[in-house]
Amino acid sequence: MGSLELRNVTKVFGKTEIIKGIDLSVKDGEFVVFVGPSGCGKSTLLRMIAGLEDVTSGAVVLDGQDVTAVAPAKRGIAMVFQSYALYPHLTVRDNMGLALRQAGAPRSEIAQAVGRASAMLALDPYLERRPAELSGGQRQRVAIGRAIVRTPSLFLFDEPLSNLDAALRVATRIEIARLHRELGATMIYVTHDQVEAMTLADRIVVLRAGQVEQVGRPMELYNDPANTFVAGFIGSPRMNFLKGAALGESADTVGVRPEHLAISRQGNAIPGTVSHVEKLGGETLVYVRSEVHGLLTVRLFGEQDFSVDEAVQLTPEPPRSLRFDAAGRRLR
Repeated sequence: MGSLELRNVTKVFGKTEIIKGIDLSVKDGEFVVFVGPSGCGKSTLLRMIAGLEDVTSGAVVLDGQDVTAVAPAKRGIAMVFQSYALYPHLTVRDNMGLALRQAGAPRSEIAQAVGRASAMLALDPYLERRPAELSGGQRQRVAIGRAIVRTPSLFLFDEPLSNLDAALRVATRIEIARLHRELGATMIYVTHDQVEAMTLADRIVVLRAGQVEQVGRPMELYNDPANTFVAGFIGSPRMNFLKGAALGESADTVGVRPEHLAISRQGNAIPGTVSHVEKLGGETLVYVRSEVHGLLTVRLFGEQDFSVDEAVQLTPEPPRSLRFDAAGRRLR
């Protein structure tokens, strides 16, 4: 079991309220991602769940038990850190089995648990190496393996891929998703990268300034954001925001995804000038400067032939456009 419930949890440092009364339920076996910009409180919230930060008020409930005042080591939680946190003088085998050895587990049990985790993470060839002899991706897999051997009720990941290069981030992300399917464990994952959130999560919790802006499945947030913050944060490239009055709309702002903005060399729509073109092979991103709406992004399939300083016309797809009021709230 690994269900989690946060009941109106807050965190105050001095006179500054960092976490502002968050309520959240995570079901057993669910993969939930906390996402938001730097400083929004997502890592602080994760550390409160782990017991590494005290809860100012509210309750952390794990499997129906209030663990708010329980020591971190007794919560049945395993945490994977951004910095790996491996002991440099220990081998991979000893790093992975350390927690069980400190708990007094029999050697046979430790060997079996380490062997199982090592096989899952393809670490068998590296068991006798020390961290200095491993790549960044291998070190992160060791850190994940160390968490797996404890068979916790809840896994916590604090931006585990941010120290890896682009190719390793993709490979390790796929590995984490596979482990979640195989283990069936509850996982909470913190990232500022919305691509990681979209590709890993069963549900995403979007945070801003210590508060929850919206919770939902990835495509729910993408297609049905509650406000301009969620609409702009979820999706890459980000949503275009156009001035409603210039489009003859009663809404203050009209949001259009880059793939829902048509571009042509003729017509009588939104005039603009091509500012930059990114040809990515499978798709082309065209950045267009509009005098009224600012810089807008158009996503096109395949290779497209547009040039910098070329005059173009942009047309939003009305059925896919979203409308927001002056406060940024969605108008439905």
